Amino acid sequence: MRIIAGDFKGRKLHTPIDRKIRPTAEKVKEAIFSMIERDLPEAVVVDLFCGTGGLGLEALSRGAAKAYFGDRSKQSLGLAIQNAKCCGAESRSVFLLGDWKTVLARIREPADVILLDPPYETGILNACLDHIEQMGSLADGGVVVAEHPITKAKTSDIPDMAAGWSILKQKRYGDTGVTIYERQTEAK
Repeated sequence: MRIIAGDFKGRKLHTPIDRKIRPTAEKVKEAIFSMIERDLPEAVVVDLFCGTGGLGLEALSRGAAKAYFGDRSKQSLGLAIQNAKCCGAESRSVFLLGDWKTVLARIREPADVILLDPPYETGILNACLDHIEQMGSLADGGVVVAEHPITKAKTSDIPDMAAGWSILKQKRYGDTGVTIYERQTEAK
């Protein structure tokens, strides 16, 4: 696993020794960042369910000003801290241990980009989107990037329209889907 582009390009990241943490595949990571690259300069990014921190560090490498890394696993957060040190990104990184709701509650500024890659078996993406909307965690004009499983029976395991959100882009990479959301604006 490595950083694909930007200031930290080519830096190898520490990876988990077991399969409890599922890092985002490089192909999917590259696709995500090509879709949101205009949103990254000087952005505040939240890497919720950060695992190794690969997504948040890629955002920092590509111009984000600050990244919050949140995870309930001490092992995951430890890997994210180790990888931030490897990239020299500690001064622009904030690490928060706790479940996703606790992490969001501890962040006191709106994010420009929120990266969601929860464990697939939890099925909590809609709950995350609802909570982000209720808490006002996303800045005006910000985006939420959701990585989710895709089954053979349907295109995506999340609905086309979550309450209060519009889909900007949706792509499929094997059994992984990526959906980029923005808050719906009311018609005038």
